[in-house]
Amino acid sequence: MESSIRRVNEEVFIAAADVVQLDAQAIDFVKRQALNNARGRARICAHKSTSDTLHEMIIAIRADSYIRPHRHPNKVESFHLIEGDVDVIILSDAGDIEDIVRLGKNKNFYYRLNVPHYHTLLIQSPVVVVHEITNGPFEAKSNDFGTFSPEEHTEGVFQYVADLKEKTAAWEA
Repeated sequence: MESSIRRVNEEVFIAAADVVQLDAQAIDFVKRQALNNARGRARICAHKSTSDTLHEMIIAIRADSYIRPHRHPNKVESFHLIEGDVDVIILSDAGDIEDIVRLGKNKNFYYRLNVPHYHTLLIQSPVVVVHEITNGPFEAKSNDFGTFSPEEHTEGVFQYVADLKEKTAAWEA
């Protein structure tokens, strides 16, 4: 399996075949990559280029990985859960919780965001694996990060995540 994917960097791998087939070994591979890199995430892209109009990825994310709240103007995104537990937190423009989509065993296994709401992930298992689908092309500068949240790798991240977890627990009560 590993010979059929091309490494772009420590987080991104591209499935090389014209007919992409991924099995349990691919899931193990992407989990290993996520568990062993600095940002705690990795993906196998089924699309060949950032300019493709349809992007499909198998993504593994470690529990301690910070996904800064963001939204994607003019994009739709969906997750199909493969393994683990994750809460998708939907946030207002001010950073307040509007909804929580829980994905996991005996919970939802699928989520789709049709409009550009701010969102983030709180991983509830050591690692989560999802199949994400979104429309391309991918342009990093098109992500709109919530100004109410700290940038990745800054001092405020730990406290922001702790506060968000507390608000998430209170939101359900």
